Amino acid sequence: MEREIVKIDEELCDGCAECIPNCHEGALQIIDGKARLISDLMCDGLGACLGHCPQGAISIEKREAEAYNEVKVIKLMVEKGENTVIAHMNHLLDHNETGFFNEALKYLTENEKNLPFSLQKVTAAIEKLSPEKPLPKQQFHVMPQKGGGCPGSQAMSFKPAQESQNVSQGHDAPSELGQWPVQMHLINPQAAYFQGADVVLAADCVAYSMGNFHQKNLKGKSLAILCPKLDTGMDSYIEKIRSMIDDAKINTLHLMIMQVPCCGGLRRMVEIAQQQASRKVPVKQSIVSIKGEILSEDWI
Repeated sequence: MEREIVKIDEELCDGCAECIPNCHEGALQIIDGKARLISDLMCDGLGACLGHCPQGAISIEKREAEAYNEVKVIKLMVEKGENTVIAHMNHLLDHNETGFFNEALKYLTENEKNLPFSLQKVTAAIEKLSPEKPLPKQQFHVMPQKGGGCPGSQAMSFKPAQESQNVSQGHDAPSELGQWPVQMHLINPQAAYFQGADVVLAADCVAYSMGNFHQKNLKGKSLAILCPKLDTGMDSYIEKIRSMIDDAKINTLHLMIMQVPCCGGLRRMVEIAQQQASRKVPVKQSIVSIKGEILSEDWI
């Protein structure tokens, strides 16, 4: 997929290695006297190494590159030790990459028993280093309940409310939501509520535009939402969609996007995930107008 990634000018690079300790993901190494990008999937494209090159040999370019994978990166960070993990996660907070941060914390929490260091010490150090970062403090405390991490991202299934007999008299229409969470950065694509499910993958604005979204499109289905324009770290979304297809073995996928141009990237993410998946599932796309009308529906 096309994304921002480090570019190294080998003519300018003198192999001083100043960039190496500032790439917390370990994507850079000195090879044959030059800094080299050794793995697309480990480069987050945020450019922490840029200001540490005295020769100005490092820049950021947009090109086809392997999608960044936070889980694979944090596994490597764990092998390098506690201080490297702290530096990496603090780096994510510096760039407001809360989605990647939550993925890393989820992995650490789920594998806490096998860590060669104390997770409590790591989270305490991050809290001390980042008291004024945009992520709320409670987001990275290790919680005692099953699953750990932020309680707001704890996976759960529940029965939607029973249909009210008094909706026509002005009472609230019942919600058809049967799960939590729903935001793509927070969901586990292999959660029980995705197993064999009919899934709605919707741009954030869709439900606000459509007055009958719950009754017409969400009833009896599982949901994931995202904003193709404003979300960060969306490379992980492709892997999550692929995992829904291959691992959760979803039954169908209903892609719902707005008519505005910024929603177009969502279809492309789904297409890439389809190409990477080993299974085939029916995918329907609905395009919604800003007034909540269905402009078109087709199977892709």
